Amino acid sequence: MIRKLAGAVAAGVAAAALWSMPASSAPVLQLSGAIFTTDVSGAPVNLNHYAAKQDVYLNGGPGINAPDDAAGLPAGIYAFQVTDPSGKTLLSTDPASCRRVEVDASGRFVSVAPSGACAHSTGTDAEDGGITVQLFPFLDTPNNGGEYKVWLTPYAALNPAAPGSRHGFVPADSKTDNFKVRARAIVEIDTRFSRHGGPFIDGLAAEWTDTLGAHNVKYSEYNPAVLAFHEAHVEAAEAGLHKITVTHQTGCEIDDVHYAGQTFVPGANGSVAVPVQVKKHMSGNHTYWVDVHCV
Repeated sequence: MIRKLAGAVAAGVAAAALWSMPASSAPVLQLSGAIFTTDVSGAPVNLNHYAAKQDVYLNGGPGINAPDDAAGLPAGIYAFQVTDPSGKTLLSTDPASCRRVEVDASGRFVSVAPSGACAHSTGTDAEDGGITVQLFPFLDTPNNGGEYKVWLTPYAALNPAAPGSRHGFVPADSKTDNFKVRARAIVEIDTRFSRHGGPFIDGLAAEWTDTLGAHNVKYSEYNPAVLAFHEAHVEAAEAGLHKITVTHQTGCEIDDVHYAGQTFVPGANGSVAVPVQVKKHMSGNHTYWVDVHCV
């Protein structure tokens, strides 16, 4: 659903010489689990809209409203960064070695100790008992719509020499999530699940692949307190070609998927990939709806 916040942020750039980490050419398998932005308490905040940069924290795990058996992030040490939506402009202002977080076997963030004395501030997630990690310090985005992109990548996989790398973060090895600070244009991709003519179904997964090839998992949820009305929600979607992938899962054997007047049916693997071309919306609000019909 549409969220309304006003304002814009000024442009900024970050120094490129922030490297003090290993580079690795070893491929990393696509990460399970999800990341999402939140506040210090771990509570969803109007689905990725914030009044100030200092309010934005990062969390990990299976994801908001995920079923109990959903996979979390693999255990290990990760690094995060903040960029503009294109990934071209690095906005984080401290070295990547200061932006490390440990994930335990449950997929939760549990420690920033790997970053040492320059570690970011943390909060306690009231839901899962893990921690939330403040993304600040980072500069204002040059994006006129007030959009930002946060990345999370295994620290050992950072590789500034890899093709397509964004400041060492390789999209294929990364989880990303978009957020806005004092947003002006509200642009989102919302996936809804239902049985033909029936009510919407919550707790179902849709995988989002962004314009760079990074990915994340969103779950449909109903939570009016944060303006969530049965969608698996991608907020602050940047202009360009995105992809929403849905697959047969517990609670939904896919019959067909509708988007922009087109109908898609699952292939032999039970999966449907829907291309979503997001236009450049400088003002006003726009939602791209992907409707999944289950049997």
